[in-house]
Order: sequence, then C-alpha cells, then structure tokens
Amino acid sequence: MTVQTTGGNGNGHGSSVPEEIDYDDPRTTRFEKVKAAARQDGVDIVHYEPQFPERGSRLEKRMSRNVSFMFLLVGLFSTAFIVLYIVWPWRYKQGDVMMKYYTPLLGITLGLALLFLAFAILTWGKKLLPKEVSIQDRHDGGAPEGDRRAVGQTLAYMVEELGVKRRPLLGLAAAAGLAPVAAVVAAPLIGGLIKNPHADNQMFVTGWAPIKEPDGSTRLVRLTRDDGTPIRPADVSAGGQMTVFPGIPEGATNVHADSPTLLIHLRPDDAAVSRANNVKGTGHDKFDRGDFMYGDYIAYSKICTHAGCPASLYEQQTNRLLCPCHQSQFLITDNAKPVFGPASRSLPQLPLDVDDEGYFVARSDYQATVGPDFWERP
Repeated sequence: MTVQTTGGNGNGHGSSVPEEIDYDDPRTTRFEKVKAAARQDGVDIVHYEPQFPERGSRLEKRMSRNVSFMFLLVGLFSTAFIVLYIVWPWRYKQGDVMMKYYTPLLGITLGLALLFLAFAILTWGKKLLPKEVSIQDRHDGGAPEGDRRAVGQTLAYMVEELGVKRRPLLGLAAAAGLAPVAAVVAAPLIGGLIKNPHADNQMFVTGWAPIKEPDGSTRLVRLTRDDGTPIRPADVSAGGQMTVFPGIPEGATNVHADSPTLLIHLRPDDAAVSRANNVKGTGHDKFDRGDFMYGDYIAYSKICTHAGCPASLYEQQTNRLLCPCHQSQFLITDNAKPVFGPASRSLPQLPLDVDDEGYFVARSDYQATVGPDFWERP
C-alpha cells in the first residue's frame, strides 16, 4: 500500500520524506511511515527532537544507568516488602518490641518502591524519550484499512523509541524492578489463601477453650478480672454485671481480644425467663443453651455481632445490652438476640459452671463464632 505525501520529515535525521510512501518497502524508515500515516489522518508532526542527537553518547548512557538504578531500587524495596510480609513476626505478643515495627516497615518499603517507580517512569519520559509536537484536525468517520495498518506502524515506532533494544541495561532493570512489584500486588491476595484458617481454628476458638494438660486431663478455664484474680458467684450482686477474662496467660490482653465476656447476675424472675428461653428450639440462633446458665448467672460475649465493638452498656430495668458504636441492642433474657439496630445475630453465650474451689469456670468455649457475621460461621 502507498500513501501520497509531501514535505520534510522533521526528524532531525537529515533525510527527506518521499512523495510516495510504501509501508512494505524496507528502505523506508519507520519514522517516515509514521509521519506519512499521521498526515493521512490529518496529523502534522511539526516538531521532533531526540533528547540525544548523538545516539549512544556518554550522556545518554549515564541517563540510562540512572533510570536503570531507579528500577533496581523498585525491585529491591518490593522484594523487601514481600520478605517482611512473609517472614516478620506479626502476631501480637506482650512485650514484643519487634512486632510494632511490622506495619511501619511494610509501609516504608512499599512507599519507597512506588516512589522510585514514579521517578523512573518520569525520568524515562522526560530525559530519554524524544520531544514531539503534533497538530491534528478533528474529523468524523471510521478508520479505513490503511489507517489501521498505519496505527500498527505507529505503535511499533513508539516501542522502538523507548530505546529498550539499544539500551539493554534499561530493559533488564525495568523487568527486574517491575517483577517484584507484581509480586507485591499478588502477595496479600495469595497470602490469604495459603493458610487454612480452620487449621488452627483461629476464628472458632477463643481463650475460653478447655486446656489439655500434659497428663491427658482437661482443665476448665476460670473467669477472672483483668488483674487475673478469679471470681466467685458472691462477687456479683443481683442485677449487677462484671467484665471477665479467661484465666490464662495474657488472657486480658490483645492476644485474646475475642474473649472479653459480660457476666451478669440476673434477678430471680428475669433468670427464670432467660432459662426458659435457653431451651433448644426457642433460642434466636437455635443453639442448645439449656444448661448454659449457672443459677441466676449468665454470660455473653462483649463483641458485638455487627461490627465488633464492645457491647457493654447494660440496663438492669430492661435487661438490654447496648452497643455504643451503632446502637444495637440485645435482649439478655432472650438469648441476647438483637432487638434494635443493625446487628442481626445474637451474642454468643458462654456456658458457666463453678469448680471445686467455688470459682466460676467456662464449661466449654463459645458454641457460636464470636464477633461480626462472615460466610463460614456456623
């Protein structure tokens, strides 16, 4: 296919554009084909100036090395992010100084990777790509076959002008730097799929789970105050309530943030209503709570089933537990089912008992998952 065109090439290479352009002629430079195609489409390239008139000059090589170095830094910090994400200890441990640096280091490494990526792209565009000014008239209509072929030549020319072929270091550095960036994007997505959350029951077991002793016996976990002291029934007056924690190491810390529980001493009439509603089949969530209470005492998770806030404002007169975040209310005498607000599921109830020394213990862990709803909760 040929295109009729006239005028100089403006590419600074010292050759002129022939009046007839043959896209299949290997003797015609790609820039001549691009300029002819542009004129065919009403585009005039009025200015074209390479950044470096002398290709392969020392200045061009130095700039290429600078951009390559930036891409290598992108790869370095991206790799550091992945290593920290996988290796660094992130679980909370009381007194662990290293744990608090996990999130800041992730932010620093990812931020530096993106910063140098931006610098590398901007420097490449500003210092290595040629300067070009084009003018185009607006026109209507579809693109004929010639225009489509011309677009193909234009795209090939743009790739050529990136200079990757004649600057192999730049291409290798860009590949080495961008490959870890792709891994950074994939790491959090794939990382969440590698470990089965059911393997260690991290979403289904709290600090109230009975403890297996070395001799094979099972020890029930005591209900304790935040200072670790155990609680007897006489410690909670009728109509009163107390926040309790599992009596295990770090039971009142963020290690067991899913375990805070509200222990309530109901009045006899209210306790009778609650005990009747605990019978299997009448509960809001259909769990068998028939023997979860101990006398007039009842215990529910403090973690709201809407968004995980602490539902801890208890009204004796109405037997309602209020979550201060979004005003969900739970009726304690009816299996703590939600009666107002956005929460849609009852608070899990903790089965209570008293050990040989007269202290409250949890007969088992919660039978329902603690906290907000999710797709795998029983």
